[in-house]
Amino acid sequence: MAYSDKRDRIFINFESCKHRSETQTIVQLMRWENEIEGFKEHLTLIGGGQEKQVSKNTINAYVADLKKLTSFLEESGLDLTPQEVETKHLRQMLKWIDAKGISPRTQARIVSGIKTFFKYLEHTELIQTNPAALLEAPKIGRKLPEVLSIEEVDRLINAIDTSKPEGQRNRAILEVLYSCGLRVSELVDLRVSDLKFIEGEEYIVVSKGKGNKPRRVPIGKKAMAEINLYLCGYRTTLKNNNLIAPDCSDMLFLNRRGGKLSRVMVFTIIKFAARKCHLAVTISPHTLRHSFATHLIYGGADLETVKELLGHESITTTEIYTHLDNNYLRETIANYHPRALENNDILTHKTQSE
Repeated sequence: MAYSDKRDRIFINFESCKHRSETQTIVQLMRWENEIEGFKEHLTLIGGGQEKQVSKNTINAYVADLKKLTSFLEESGLDLTPQEVETKHLRQMLKWIDAKGISPRTQARIVSGIKTFFKYLEHTELIQTNPAALLEAPKIGRKLPEVLSIEEVDRLINAIDTSKPEGQRNRAILEVLYSCGLRVSELVDLRVSDLKFIEGEEYIVVSKGKGNKPRRVPIGKKAMAEINLYLCGYRTTLKNNNLIAPDCSDMLFLNRRGGKLSRVMVFTIIKFAARKCHLAVTISPHTLRHSFATHLIYGGADLETVKELLGHESITTTEIYTHLDNNYLRETIANYHPRALENNDILTHKTQSE
């Protein structure tokens, strides 16, 4: 009986500790919740102290980064409020996410989100000292984006089965991504009224670009033809069957229920098309944007023009496409520069003499 009583007491104490631990966790999460909600509102209303507005996707990414921090604190048994977090805790968190195999590039993005959060707390005087001020992100190399050849782009677009009801919509989506170099978030926000005929030329007006910076992008005849086929077919069918949602009457690309097409759906469309045409590389909507820019550089477009078409704020962002162009430039020099031709002639003559 004594053994049983002791065992019961141990069980009760364990349950009590477990309950207390869960209570502490709930209290800790509640402490963070208020500050995170204030942070989100701050970013939404005034852009986090930046000149440009912060996109919804960026805000969601920042919140996800903060959830990693709270997960680390919970897993480490650290019952800390945002005001109690110190630099050493943040450095421990970086070791924690590194041990989980998270890439240096993703770690750098997480550090950026955490720095922005604590900068907000400092700005609103919710903390006296910013623990993230001296936090350093891991060093990362500049990763060159994946780019398709012109032949691979054609294969991808031609892989779309237009015999299916949504096939023409999907084909128009891929053509617009490649022909206009849009971000996927810009594509799904396009409206029919964004298609403009200005000074004898057809344009897409991107009104919801990154940082809500509008820009005008010329649209080629091929992309416009694919859009018109979609508008006259699939989209008209949705309209005639009264399937278009009232708040989506002006949205360009719609799902089969007449609602706004999601970013995830665009990724899925490209994934299936790539699999069907047996592309050897893993691609995303952004791959078509990279291909758009790279092919412009190949064709001789100047960097400033490409910058404007892509909606980049800084030309240093656009300069990455010049790195992709190195092989092409090297081949051009080898084929056309007089000194390179001279060397080739010497080598050819030498070979023939031997």
